[in-house]
Amino acid sequence: MLFGSVSVWSLIVLILILWLIIANIRIVPQSQAYVMERLGKFHTIWEAGIHIKVPFFDRIAKKVSLKEQVLDFPPQPVITKDNVTMQIDSVVFCKVFDPKLYVYGVESPLAGLQNLSATTLRNIIGEMELDQTLTSRDAINQRLEAVLDEATDPWGIKVTRVELKNIQPPQAIEEVMTKQMRAERERRQTVLEAQAHKEAVVSRAEGDKQAKILAAQAERDAQIALAEGRARSIELVYEAQANGIRHLNDANIKENVLKLKGIEALKDVSDGRATKIYMPSDIANVISSLGMVGEAMGIGDATAVDTSPKPEAPVKKDECIDEDTGLGGIEAYMTTEDIKKDVEEMYQQ
Repeated sequence: MLFGSVSVWSLIVLILILWLIIANIRIVPQSQAYVMERLGKFHTIWEAGIHIKVPFFDRIAKKVSLKEQVLDFPPQPVITKDNVTMQIDSVVFCKVFDPKLYVYGVESPLAGLQNLSATTLRNIIGEMELDQTLTSRDAINQRLEAVLDEATDPWGIKVTRVELKNIQPPQAIEEVMTKQMRAERERRQTVLEAQAHKEAVVSRAEGDKQAKILAAQAERDAQIALAEGRARSIELVYEAQANGIRHLNDANIKENVLKLKGIEALKDVSDGRATKIYMPSDIANVISSLGMVGEAMGIGDATAVDTSPKPEAPVKKDECIDEDTGLGGIEAYMTTEDIKKDVEEMYQQ
């Protein structure tokens, strides 16, 4: 019986020991840390993993999250350098880098961070005017972050980022700013419209100037081309005459042929309408030698003098001239016809 009772008590003690061990096994999750105290004093920090607590001596003083936290603080009233009161709310990003300092450094770390953020923000805004406050968000964020990060180091908190969420000036200031913004936009619109009108007028004037210059150049080139064409036409006519005379000299034409050509020319001159005819001194010999004495001296039937006006030769129409031909082409054609008439009159004389 004695041995039996001893075995039962041993089993009970063993069960109690196992229960105490199992009951004091702790598993610390990832991104968390447990601050441990032994007999009321700081003992150690448990990181992620499995740990065994000494019963009746050790206790978990604080479970601390090591994740980055986002603290959205309510709007704070601040006064600018030019005595404008407005509401500013900020967002602070922070995380715990030392759980021991976080637990023993300050009584309420997050409340302390909120109050520190409000007071620091008032100090920074108090050194700036309203317009500078509205346009210097980045500068305010950087200064606020630097001050908070340095002040919270003894608390085991690392401030990673600070952002001004909203800046709300008074209603009267907002109305004035709205009117100012509208006036500025209207001014810019007026300036842009004036510049656009100026550029349009200048462009139109430049276009007219260029058009007149091009028209004058075109007229000048047309006159030069027309003058060159006239000069070239006259030059070609005289070259043709010179070549004709040169060919006649080279052909060694006999005297009889020349006399015959002279008579043909007289025939064209005396076409029955002339009242006076100037004849060469040896025309009688030429006529007698060719058997035309009777007709030349008026022997036989005499032909009455035709005093009606000589019909003009019909003007030949140039196939290159049509209703689409320009003024320069028509003037060139008329110049060529005038030259032809002058040459014909010169031959007749």
